[in-house]
Amino acid sequence: MNKTKIIICGISGKMGGNVLSLLENDGEAEAVCGVDPFVKSLSVPVYAHFSEVKEDADVIVDFSSAENLEERLAYAAEKNIGIVLGSTGFTAEDNKRIEEYAKKIPVFKTANLSLGINLMQTLVKAAAQVLGDAFDIEIVERHHSPKKDSPSGTALMLADSINEVFDNRKHYVEGRSGMVGPREKSEIGIHAVRGGTIVGEHEVMFAGEDEILTISHSARSKRVFAAGAIRAAKFLTGKAPGKYDMKDLLAAENAES
Repeated sequence: MNKTKIIICGISGKMGGNVLSLLENDGEAEAVCGVDPFVKSLSVPVYAHFSEVKEDADVIVDFSSAENLEERLAYAAEKNIGIVLGSTGFTAEDNKRIEEYAKKIPVFKTANLSLGINLMQTLVKAAAQVLGDAFDIEIVERHHSPKKDSPSGTALMLADSINEVFDNRKHYVEGRSGMVGPREKSEIGIHAVRGGTIVGEHEVMFAGEDEILTISHSARSKRVFAAGAIRAAKFLTGKAPGKYDMKDLLAAENAES
């Protein structure tokens, strides 16, 4: 069986390094090179720009940043290969660009590549359906101090899943300060904590009359996201143009088992 050939974008960063490390012992996929403005000497060639890449590949795994998105998408379209977008913090314009490229190539985009988080997404949606407006909903996310975007893409993904239950009638309140008045039933509170080396923690609280239900997830290592990205890369290889996410990956894996 031919191995899935992967270009790691952002290979010099922590997430890119985790992907490279896991691929060294993967029997179904391999890293052929990396692209990163911070060129380092690694076990595979590393280039500063996609225009320098010489190796053939099946898919790009991107853990760089929301910046220079066009370069990655354009290269994938030129080579007719897929791309796994593991970054967050995309603007509305970025998302529009991603939608356009998904008409030409397979694009895997998710706010979180963890299996546990995607199960949590299902659980919080089910809880919202049962509890309804009788319970107030608050989301707390915690990440390491260098994280740039806030709230996290995962927190927004969880909020959006919950809001689907309410036909998107809820509005998001990011933190509270000053005399904001009583909490409204139409709110979903979202709060960001930044500190130390926290990998990623998300907590959704449903607070009702005399009882509280909390659903939470804690990532203890970045390797969980790297493993998810590799699974996504294998899934995406050979797919038709379109936009895919973890629901599609899990459905395909369940169908095979």
